[in-house]
Amino acid sequence: MKRFNIATAAVVAALVLAAPASAHEEGTWIIRAGVGTVAPESDNLVLRDFPAADIDTTVVVDNGTSLTLTGTYMFTQNWAFDILAAWPFTHDISIRVVDTIPPGSTASLEIAETDHLPPTFSVQYHFMPDGKFQPYVGAGLNYTTFFSTDVTQDFTDLLGVTDLDLDDSFGFALQLGADIEVSDNWLVNLDVRYINIETDAKVDGVKIGTVDINPWVYAIAVGRRF
Repeated sequence: MKRFNIATAAVVAALVLAAPASAHEEGTWIIRAGVGTVAPESDNLVLRDFPAADIDTTVVVDNGTSLTLTGTYMFTQNWAFDILAAWPFTHDISIRVVDTIPPGSTASLEIAETDHLPPTFSVQYHFMPDGKFQPYVGAGLNYTTFFSTDVTQDFTDLLGVTDLDLDDSFGFALQLGADIEVSDNWLVNLDVRYINIETDAKVDGVKIGTVDINPWVYAIAVGRRF
């Protein structure tokens, strides 16, 4: 297996080094399809008095992975406009309880599941558009909409909650990535984004706080230049 991995890495490296460098020219589109993971920050909302005054409760949103699609238009050789779309990401939402009896004891309960779509619009600067390795940075705006949010039966049984609502979010987005040429018009893309996502959460119509998701988004994709 080790020899196979070394051989595979050597083949990939050879393809990259042998590929002719093609410029991201003005007026071209780059379409990429791949897989992305949304990794929220930890401790997304701390509820000091929920469900009891002597218990600290933290809302935790887990990672979600889905298919991604980006379209990048080069309006100069270096500057581009980028659109991120995706198949819906699904996240489990849990509460982690820190009790005082015994001190520091914890318990976790899944309370809901939600889907979201995070369309993001960015302006990018490409540093080496003529190279085989073509890094870029980007900045822009994100709009995230949450839907299909369903509470678990355990949450309903515990506190009688029947509805959890998450408001849509607007925020900034930062981006760092690179295109790696593998042929004249085909490429592999590696991309990392930080997205500001904050949503007001309501339980049975009553606001309980703002959930700070603020994820890192990691993606790998295959792209083609048109």
